[in-house]
Amino acid sequence: LSTKGTRTYSDIAFQKNDPVVFGQKTRVFSQSFADGLPNEHLLRLPMQPDSRSLNLSNAVAIIAYEAWRQWNFS
Repeated sequence: LSTKGTRTYSDIAFQKNDPVVFGQKTRVFSQSFADGLPNEHLLRLPMQPDSRSLNLSNAVAIIAYEAWRQWNFS
C-alpha cells in the first residue's frame, strides 16, 4: 500500500498465497526494494482529500478482511 498507489485495493482480485507487504517505506524497506516494485503493484486506500494516512494496523486489517471477503470467508 502506498499513498502513491494508482489502484485501489478493491480493484484487484486477491489470490490465496499472494504476498502482501506492509510497513513504513522509509523505515522497513530498502530504497532499491521500493523502487523495484511495479507501479501496478502499489495499491492505495481511498481517503478524504485532507485526511492523513491510516495507521499500519488499520491498513492491514482492511486488506486482510477484503481478501478474506473475496474468498467468501473461507
